[in-house]
Amino acid sequence: MLGLITLAFAVTGTVVYLLQVSSMDARIDDSLKRSVQEFQVLTDRSSQMATTVEPLTAEALLYAAMQQTLPAKNEGMLSLLNGSVRWTAPEIVKMRPENDPGFIDWAVHQAPTDRVMLQTVPTSQSIYRVVSIPLSLERDQSTPHLFFAYDYTAEKRALNQGFMMYLLVGLVILLGAGAVGWLLVGRLLRPVTLLRDTARQISESDLSQRIEVVGRDDLAELTITVNAMLDRVQNAMMSKRQLLDDVGHELRTPVTVIQGHLELMDVNDPHDVGQAREIAMAELDRMSFLINDLVTLATSNSDGFVQLAPTNVGTLLDDLLDKARTLGQRNWRIGNRVEATADLDAQRITQAMLQLCSNAVKFSAVGSTITFGTNIATEQHNGSVLRFWVRDEGIGIDASDQDRIFERFGRGQNSKRTEGSGLGLNIVSAIAEAHRGTVGVSSDVGIGSTFVIEIPTTPQKEEDEPNTDH
Repeated sequence: MLGLITLAFAVTGTVVYLLQVSSMDARIDDSLKRSVQEFQVLTDRSSQMATTVEPLTAEALLYAAMQQTLPAKNEGMLSLLNGSVRWTAPEIVKMRPENDPGFIDWAVHQAPTDRVMLQTVPTSQSIYRVVSIPLSLERDQSTPHLFFAYDYTAEKRALNQGFMMYLLVGLVILLGAGAVGWLLVGRLLRPVTLLRDTARQISESDLSQRIEVVGRDDLAELTITVNAMLDRVQNAMMSKRQLLDDVGHELRTPVTVIQGHLELMDVNDPHDVGQAREIAMAELDRMSFLINDLVTLATSNSDGFVQLAPTNVGTLLDDLLDKARTLGQRNWRIGNRVEATADLDAQRITQAMLQLCSNAVKFSAVGSTITFGTNIATEQHNGSVLRFWVRDEGIGIDASDQDRIFERFGRGQNSKRTEGSGLGLNIVSAIAEAHRGTVGVSSDVGIGSTFVIEIPTTPQKEEDEPNTDH
């Protein structure tokens, strides 16, 4: 930017300077030509007024011309008669060509005597733009000359001083524009600088850095987009690390069990071989189940994990009841039913509810009642909340375990290590979060537990049946 401004100043200044020099040359030449014309008018008038008693002389004509002419600034005049200075300008005139020996030498020896001539005369002291006017009178045998001269060096010096002011002002403007441009461009490009610095700090082991959002322009939008991309990358890396940690942690045990039984197995004993085979198949089944759950959790942070679509909540509840009855011999009931349409992923909600029902079966007695249902709650600031809940009459969960059970491989104190993968409730939590919701539990040891999935939504109510056994 500064380079372009400097180039513009240089081109503009050069053009203006050349135009001013040309204008100055034209002005000087026009002034000298007018002086010649005025002298010719004076000569004609004086010739008409001359008489036999008082004839016109060159000396008188020169004197009259110089008396009636007021030179401009940096202009002077003098007259020569018989090779010597006869008349000079009044003392008020500052330009004194008679004080320059070089000019006098040129006027005496080189000035043309047969015609009027406008020319440039350089001397050791200065450069002059001169018009020389020779006089030729019939009755006068002298060789008079009249000279009007501009000090071209002084005129050029005055022009250069003005141009130096232009350069000085231009330099100040250039510095001011540079300072303002530096601040404005620096502020404009600050998000780019922050992006560069943040990108330098980001590594595979540290993806927590984010770029500060500055302003509301396109670069601010770019910053927001990059931060969102970093969030996705960080979530992906965290999921990757957690998946690797989980796989390494959870698969090590079944692999060790299978390897130990195979090493100790007596290949010649059919009973021992059969027993080792049963143990290996059971552990492999558990590994397969664990891997499926880990894959589900690994994809839970992706954009396509849930596919929202308008879903009839009442119909979904009926389908859940049909599928839940196959999980165990329990008294399955729908405690509350809401007829409404909401945007949710019916497949994922079904997966989460069946996981909660499976847990309820696992920790309750045969023939006990398991109730599930839906309801809608209107919150003061957050709009409507659609709730899916499952209540059992099982052994309950200790208060100290109620937060930990939703973590990966989190288990309650009354849970056995071989029961499931330890990821079921974590998957339920991931499904709820993918719907921008939450999952929670309230439980009393020895009485039972109630799990609730809350999803913020604006459902369109169709028909409500009265609460029964809620």
